[in-house]
Amino acid sequence: MAAEQRTWRRPTAFGRREFKWAAYVGLVAFFLWSALGVGVDPARIAQGIGRGLTLLGDFFPPEATPRQAQRIVDKMVESVAMAMISTVTGILISVPVAFMAAENLSPKPLYYLNRGFISLSRALNAIIVAILVVKAVGLGPLAGIITITFKTVGFFAKLLAEDLEDIDMGSVDAVRAAGASPVQTLLYGVVPQIIPRFAGLSVYRWDINIRTSTVVGIVGAGGIGSVLLTAFNRYSYQYVSAILVAIIAVVLVAEGVSAVVRRRYQ
Repeated sequence: MAAEQRTWRRPTAFGRREFKWAAYVGLVAFFLWSALGVGVDPARIAQGIGRGLTLLGDFFPPEATPRQAQRIVDKMVESVAMAMISTVTGILISVPVAFMAAENLSPKPLYYLNRGFISLSRALNAIIVAILVVKAVGLGPLAGIITITFKTVGFFAKLLAEDLEDIDMGSVDAVRAAGASPVQTLLYGVVPQIIPRFAGLSVYRWDINIRTSTVVGIVGAGGIGSVLLTAFNRYSYQYVSAILVAIIAVVLVAEGVSAVVRRRYQ
């Protein structure tokens, strides 16, 4: 084809443009089928917006008696403590799991076993895990700590294992060639490459655990969530609003601390 007859076309992942447009049409059709399948009703949505605005007015101004305010503080401290304990225990469990789930560092049987455990942890929602743990150990913060620890392993071990698989194996081979033992190889060839990422992930997961600890209490796993559920059940919406303000404040502080620490390490 002559140079003046050539026209540039944006690259596409599809072999032919007909397939691309067929995929787009199929995606839109699937969305519409999903919306109809779950009974999306525009009239009901419009009606719900009106009720939602009325309900929103009942939340203001936030209000709590001195006794209720003390209850918020106590349960919020409990949530933060749950998040801290869960983060530490979760990371302690995640580190060996991550090393055994790294394909370049672990034998195949251990790799598949630990990858399966990570997938199981990630597959179950925190609320589902909390319900199961509450049934097993009873109500209270212990159930929340076990739940958040279990979820921490799925998140932390997966990301750390992927970082381990991306390390420079040349440095590892150099340490091994110098006569280092397997433990020394890990300490001097692997660990220095993942320390910055490890620190960033730790703070990031702590931030996530703060938010999770405010939710699991809804099913009796301790923390501020139990107070929130009680307030909703009593239709004490101004008290609910005060609880939500406390949750938002703590989460914002945690987010700020997490962002500062991650920036410094990166």
